[in-house]
Amino acid sequence: MAIQPIRLFGDPVLRTRAAEVVDFDVELRKLVADLTDTLRDEAGAGLAAPQLGVGLRVFVYHCDGFEGHLVNPTFDVVGEDMQDGPEGCLSIPGMRWDCTRHLHVIANGWNMHGDPVQVEGTELLARCIQHETDHLDGVLFVDRLDPETRKRAMAEIRSAPWFAQADPVDRPVIKASPHPLFGKAR
Repeated sequence: MAIQPIRLFGDPVLRTRAAEVVDFDVELRKLVADLTDTLRDEAGAGLAAPQLGVGLRVFVYHCDGFEGHLVNPTFDVVGEDMQDGPEGCLSIPGMRWDCTRHLHVIANGWNMHGDPVQVEGTELLARCIQHETDHLDGVLFVDRLDPETRKRAMAEIRSAPWFAQADPVDRPVIKASPHPLFGKAR
């Protein structure tokens, strides 16, 4: 198990849909351990495999008293209530903007051993689940900001000292989320 470097905004892996996990093997368990170690080191709320450069549908979370991981996650929206709140990302370090998410979701997936898992919890956990699932679809939270906020966010990102370290290929890219209601300005 090891702490891994996190890919920064601009890296093409962050804009690529991750592949379904088909082998629940020792390599998957190592990936979950590396994600967990890296998340703890960064003191984040969630971390998806593409953020470590691995194109698989896996994420870990440590949010609002809940901790775990999901493999091949999906989620169902519960109700129509939405929440606005500050959101950040380890791939966009040091920056936060208000983002709209569904208030309640129930996530389904598998653990690293191939056992089914269902996760639901607080509003913060619902936000985390949606954020990390977006990562697995190649969508970043800045894509979900309203147009004015997105414009300001992109200007701040381009002026950040770490931005020059990111791979300049295909930057910046705005990508619509495949999830219902995502990617639309409110």
